Amino acid sequence: MKLNFKKLGTGKPFVILHGLFGSADNWLSIAKGLENHFTLYLVDQRNHGDSPHADEWNYKVMVEDLKELLDDQKLDMVYLMGHSMGGKTAMKFACTYPEKVEKLIVADISPRYYSVHHQKILEGLNAIDLSSIKSRKEADDILAGYIPELGIRQFLLKSLGRDSNGFVWRINLPVITKNIEEVGKALEEGELYDGRTLFLAGENSNYIQQSDLSDIEQHFPKYEVEFISNAGHWLHAEQPESVIAEVLNFMN
Repeated sequence: MKLNFKKLGTGKPFVILHGLFGSADNWLSIAKGLENHFTLYLVDQRNHGDSPHADEWNYKVMVEDLKELLDDQKLDMVYLMGHSMGGKTAMKFACTYPEKVEKLIVADISPRYYSVHHQKILEGLNAIDLSSIKSRKEADDILAGYIPELGIRQFLLKSLGRDSNGFVWRINLPVITKNIEEVGKALEEGELYDGRTLFLAGENSNYIQQSDLSDIEQHFPKYEVEFISNAGHWLHAEQPESVIAEVLNFMN
């Protein structure tokens, strides 16, 4: 699959993968802080952003999507970073094609299994009838019945676009809803990346816990963990300067 991506900056290639319900645009502010150091590739994963939609959606095919992008761009080796779902893709890619990854950064996710916990979000998104709403405020009002947090609703509604016929989802909502269990799947036993790996964890998030460290070490023996103060799961949106500083420190 030919993925959509944004390219900016100058220097060694650095690929960034967004999380579930997100897009490449979520990482633009981080990219602006890194563009003097790296050539950045901000990627829309399949069924997200402006990349194609497909019925098949799992980490195996997302890894192959990324491999195709690197081949098309003639990138032999890259720095690779992924957040949440994108972190899972990045981890699996590094284990599958270790020769392609110079250094790996994983933002607020571990290799373990995560149970499905997006039911309310999916209920809310599926409750929005795109054929009848006339404004983004209408969509937000419907979503508010399921998700009280304004910031989360604003993030989700970034995937609500328009075409000549009206509102459309940039995410493949039916496929994501049907296959949501794929998002939480663990790395398989024996999958290994022996390069330097940084795990960034939100201090207020429960996605990376002390009990995850032994599992992380099994797959990424040259790992280190840095906690981002005053940040939850969306650490790049909540504390962008801290994330940029940690990335540059690790790269140098």
